[in-house]
Amino acid sequence: MKREKVIIIGGGFGGLNAAKKLGNSDFEVLVIDKTNHHLFQPLLYQVASAVLSPGDIAAPLREILDHYENIDVIMGNVTSIDKTKKQVVFENGDIYPFDYLILAPGARHSYFGNDQWEPFAPGLKNLNDAIDIRENVLLAFEWAERCNDPEEVKKCLRFVIIGGGPTGVEISGAIAEIARKALFRNFRKIHPEQSEIYLIEGSGRLLSAFPPDLSERAKQDLEEMGVKVLLNTHVTNVTESGVEFGESKIDAQNVLWAAGNQASPLLQTLNVPLDRAGRVIVSQDLSIPENDCIFVIGDAANCSDEKGHPLPGIAPVAIQQGHYVAKVIKKDEREPFRYFDKGSLATIGKAKAVGMVGKKELTGLSAWLAWSLIHIFYLISFSNRFRVMTQWFFSYISGTRHVRLIKRPLQEKKK
Repeated sequence: MKREKVIIIGGGFGGLNAAKKLGNSDFEVLVIDKTNHHLFQPLLYQVASAVLSPGDIAAPLREILDHYENIDVIMGNVTSIDKTKKQVVFENGDIYPFDYLILAPGARHSYFGNDQWEPFAPGLKNLNDAIDIRENVLLAFEWAERCNDPEEVKKCLRFVIIGGGPTGVEISGAIAEIARKALFRNFRKIHPEQSEIYLIEGSGRLLSAFPPDLSERAKQDLEEMGVKVLLNTHVTNVTESGVEFGESKIDAQNVLWAAGNQASPLLQTLNVPLDRAGRVIVSQDLSIPENDCIFVIGDAANCSDEKGHPLPGIAPVAIQQGHYVAKVIKKDEREPFRYFDKGSLATIGKAKAVGMVGKKELTGLSAWLAWSLIHIFYLISFSNRFRVMTQWFFSYISGTRHVRLIKRPLQEKKK
């Protein structure tokens, strides 16, 4: 008897967990990803801020899925989907047929129609992004050490982060710790602790998905660390020389983007309704309209909770959706997807974090410990967990960041 074929596009949290649930089943499963690894995205900012190495938060997909005999993995870029013929088409023209398709291609940063800003304000979505940002930050200090112009030194040591969600808050706190702790005695001419760090948010508070009092606590913690938080501030232009908002401007060598996401353009080939972020508006069983064999999960799906509120694009949502879709395929049961919210946490700095666990609010050290334990738990392998836990321990005790490596020449100030 010929086994039905399930194709999973994307090896992130949603795709990987769907694959594992379908492992050693009666289905023939093919996992396709542009890279060869699963990436633990919530800790990308720690690679960007020189706490962790890329290998600490990534693991080869083939290694993870090796013991599932019914799962194959290939690396490639799928550019279109033919719903009628049930085929996925690769960039080079290769075609793979499917009986079921799970789309979990993730998302990239969105500049809200201002794509010309991207060269000057890189976002943080993959390992290359993280390494580039890490080097841009470290090169800024190296360049400042060589400068003789005081104004140019100030510009080098000025960092602007656009977007006050979890990524923006985390990277702002991380850069503040780099400047004021990790590099404190490393330079002879400049004073890294005099760096200026700005966090710009268009709405009235940070971490809009959190209760207002936790948003205010995050703002206070960042300000105590030396971050200047600008709320109700809408960026109007980003150039090589800095950031403009209204009639004001911040001259800065380093600008980081954490303000928005755009779903994969692959979804457009489905010819189904999409939201403003390019996500598929899925049915209650996470399938696309008028086709119950194609599912969309994770950052690619616009899925609402029981109150009609769109679910956030975070790892727990993608994981639960991956498990759910695998169950639907295996048992052909179509109960509506229900997300179980275990809470939300955002770290700000050493022993500083905010979060909700159930109805309980956490702040400070208790929130930071909860955040640390949860992230250790979700890391994909024991070796990753051990390395990250060890590195965090030494970083916590010493305040140092040992992954301060630069591979680009100093002349290449910008990627």
